[in-house]
Amino acid sequence: MKIVYKYLVLFMVLPLFSCGGGGDDPTPPEPEPEVPAPSAATLIYPDNNEACTEGVLVSETESQVTFEWTASENTDTYTLVLTNLETGAESSTNTSNIDIQVTLERGTAYSWSIVSSAEGTNETASSEIWRFYNAGAAIENYAPFPAYEPYPRMGEAINAGTISLAWEGADLDGDALSYTIYLGTSSPPSSVLGETDANSFETTINADTVYYWQVVTVDSAGNSSTSEIFEFKTNP
Repeated sequence: MKIVYKYLVLFMVLPLFSCGGGGDDPTPPEPEPEVPAPSAATLIYPDNNEACTEGVLVSETESQVTFEWTASENTDTYTLVLTNLETGAESSTNTSNIDIQVTLERGTAYSWSIVSSAEGTNETASSEIWRFYNAGAAIENYAPFPAYEPYPRMGEAINAGTISLAWEGADLDGDALSYTIYLGTSSPPSSVLGETDANSFETTINADTVYYWQVVTVDSAGNSSTSEIFEFKTNP
């Protein structure tokens, strides 16, 4: 009788162990909601390819300009990217507003754009790039904008052979423009490649070489501007 009792107790205990080892699986955590990417802002002021005359005079050489743009969707922060087109110096300023005041040099050409950002995502969106002159002392005729939007693009690798260097130009007064192109393998380039009234110039380039080039723009009134130094390389 004792033996039968022991087996009976063992039989009753075993199911407890088998059931206790397998509980319900834990509920997986809810996935984090995906943060939508921001959209690009639309620029309002300063106007593209115009003279900015509404700045607040700070000194003989500086004025304060208010940049304005439209709100973009899914955006927490805006970054104003500002470039002095005469020196190539670039600066950036963050804000959560849709306008910002910046002190600029008078009588100087600038470009500007807005980068939209949002918390929770690394994606950003960039607006168009606009160019303007921050007005200085009254003048009869403005210098042309320095050449911009080069081809080949900065740092681009292209095939050797015959290519057309290309760029964009603009002038506030609507004057006719002519261009002198410099090209070389050292910076700044010192050799004149040629002159043209068009926005491109054909040349032949060698393989496996880094090239530097620059454009001097002259308007019909004799005013001139010099672009930043552009750079590209050719494939081996």
